[in-house]
Amino acid sequence: MNVLPRKGYTMQRPKLALFDLDGTVLDTLQDLADSMNAVLRVYGMPVHTIEEIRWFVGNGIPKLVTRAVPEGTDEATRDQVLAAFHTYYKAHCADRTAPYAGVNEMLAALRAAGVQTALVSNKADFAVQALREQFFPDVFDAAMGDHEGMRRKPAPDMVDAVLAQLGVSREEAVYIGDSDVDIETANNAGMPCISVTWGFRPADFLTAHGAATLVDTPAQLLDILLGSSANVN
Repeated sequence: MNVLPRKGYTMQRPKLALFDLDGTVLDTLQDLADSMNAVLRVYGMPVHTIEEIRWFVGNGIPKLVTRAVPEGTDEATRDQVLAAFHTYYKAHCADRTAPYAGVNEMLAALRAAGVQTALVSNKADFAVQALREQFFPDVFDAAMGDHEGMRRKPAPDMVDAVLAQLGVSREEAVYIGDSDVDIETANNAGMPCISVTWGFRPADFLTAHGAATLVDTPAQLLDILLGSSANVN
């Protein structure tokens, strides 16, 4: 198990496990890349490799589009590309997307143990809700994506809103994600973070950005969450 605990912090079994979506419970990268490139072609812009798109995602769709369009693209054109991406991705967000191996079993075991689960993502809320309904019906107690009036991660707003919705304190929750944004989100929300290495960012990148607990498989994550105690950040 690739666990790097920060000395001095002990996490008891949480009442709530908050999950990022892209790169954590769902492998959405191919559909994100295909959708972005399809729109770029419409506008006569250069397309990107899937590895380039991997590093563009994590901060929401507007930031993905900003990173994907050529440098110097004017704001009006960028807004058109953004609107076109929303339309295209809404129709194609589940073409090749699927849960990571072992995720469904891990989520089922958490719920069987009485641990609540929720999604908090920078993905547009329409996509979060559609993917939740398709791949995880009746699994998550709450789900929230990027929407007007709520700051994106790493701001803690969405985490705080879900905590209030479910009536759980931050001391009773843990955040699980695959990126530096997720580490910052957990820190800003005042809760421990567990970083997964199967997603969009490698272990060395996560460690360099402050990850103190890394897991390589959903089974290892489950061991930490349901263990009697675990040292985590």
